[in-house]
Amino acid sequence: MRGQSKSGKLNFTKNLFLIACGITSACFGLKSFLLPSGFIDGGVTGISLLISRLTGLKLSYLIVLINIPFVILGYRQIGKVFAIKTAIAIALLAILLIVAPFQSITHDKLLIAFFGGLFLGGGIGLAMRGGCVIDGTEVLALFLSKKSTLTVGNIILILNIVIFAFAAVFLDIETALYAILTYLSASNTVDYIVNGIEQYTGVTVISVKNEHIKKFIIHQMKRGVTIYKGEGGYGEKKDIDILYTVVTKLEMSKLQTAIRQIDPDAFVIQQQIADIRGGVVKRQPLH
Repeated sequence: MRGQSKSGKLNFTKNLFLIACGITSACFGLKSFLLPSGFIDGGVTGISLLISRLTGLKLSYLIVLINIPFVILGYRQIGKVFAIKTAIAIALLAILLIVAPFQSITHDKLLIAFFGGLFLGGGIGLAMRGGCVIDGTEVLALFLSKKSTLTVGNIILILNIVIFAFAAVFLDIETALYAILTYLSASNTVDYIVNGIEQYTGVTVISVKNEHIKKFIIHQMKRGVTIYKGEGGYGEKKDIDILYTVVTKLEMSKLQTAIRQIDPDAFVIQQQIADIRGGVVKRQPLH
């Protein structure tokens, strides 16, 4: 019980640190890059920036007001703890936007778009790793995806297209184009932080030489293998072992080369995996 309590406290502290770093990073991206130049981004933050630019209202107030429906939605869709953490994180971001002494860094528009998106996306990603969001776009997309045939990614893309279209109409085309660059920088940074440096690939291998491939994965790559019992359905029906393993992106080329050398006719399926726990690929530290 003590070990579990200690682990829980460490996890809580880690999440708190990630959220604090996320709020700081997002605030820095907004105050030092996007706001001084009137740039916008995608998502709820982009909507807030657009309205602020058009009306002159303070961004800190808009971020809180526009995110309120998404916090309520997050409470219903995900849970109470998530909603509370999100509400506190958004409130702290709004306060920091008022009191933080961050100054404009550069007037180069490309640098503003890239690094503004980098720091804003980094902040959003770190907050997500900490168990909350400071931009309610994902919560809305998750809700709408359950009500339609669209995926979360499709909904986010459609929402951002609408935002950029409004920017082109009510501001100017150039601002909209730079907003797209900012969004691309931010979204890639979010993916990088949320999915981690090591992205994983699940690999399914069907081969008559499965024993040789299994030995290579276990002994040469030091990875675990799960074996499924299958039956051929094309041509002659016979029992066959189906291999499944998980490797990092960096190891994928090595595995592909080995499989081709062992059995050029092997049937290989690859699936991207965002994260894993335990196993031989990624073991959890002992406490």
